[in-house]
Amino acid sequence: MASESTAASIDETSTHQNLHELVLHSSDVEEFLRELARISARSLSEPGDEILCGITLFRQRKAATVASSSAAAQSMDEIQYAFGDGPCVTASREQETVHIRDLEECGRWPRYAETMRGHGVRSILALPFLLDGDTRAALNLYSRRSGRFDGRAMDLAQDFVSQTSLALRLAVRFAHYSDTAANLKATLETRTGIDVAVGIIMAQNRCSQAEAFELLKAASSARNVKLHAVAARVVESLGKGPARTHFEV
Repeated sequence: MASESTAASIDETSTHQNLHELVLHSSDVEEFLRELARISARSLSEPGDEILCGITLFRQRKAATVASSSAAAQSMDEIQYAFGDGPCVTASREQETVHIRDLEECGRWPRYAETMRGHGVRSILALPFLLDGDTRAALNLYSRRSGRFDGRAMDLAQDFVSQTSLALRLAVRFAHYSDTAANLKATLETRTGIDVAVGIIMAQNRCSQAEAFELLKAASSARNVKLHAVAARVVESLGKGPARTHFEV
């Protein structure tokens, strides 16, 4: 018993390490989720009994599959989105586990169940990830066998989601910081172009900064072109190339 407990502890530690390394080496959250979907499918499948895996992520209250273990898994998730509801959407949105042991006996989503049976799927398990804030996500598992996620399979899937939730929280947090930094950089670059254009107009028209900015705004309004685009044309008219923002590292 002690050796089994020690082995389980080592396996869990190894899983955590691998997931954290995956977070650090993924270029974005989508890449992390794609690899997570593949790991999930490999971990829960058995020889001759492939589990299809997709990951649903709610963004701005709209569900989308951002990762899948295969094209077939992607198709299974998209069938559900076409109906607008189903086990995986419910698990992600409501943060509850949804287990359909046999689609022949599913009365909650009858049309959806009939469609999925037509694609050979018999059982589904959807498990919510434990994330922060308003972010919602779920792991979607599909099998061609009824009762595939009973007993030990359910326990394994729940343990896996529990272990991966922390890594996913980190990936989502890193993605948020990365997006914030990118947006700030874009804003500063836009501001630089406008400031340079205002300086050029001041020199050409011998006017104040406020007057130059009003001239730029008037040109933007008259041409129905965004202010930063008009500013870029003013800068480029000098033939010295676009304005550049220099960031110190």
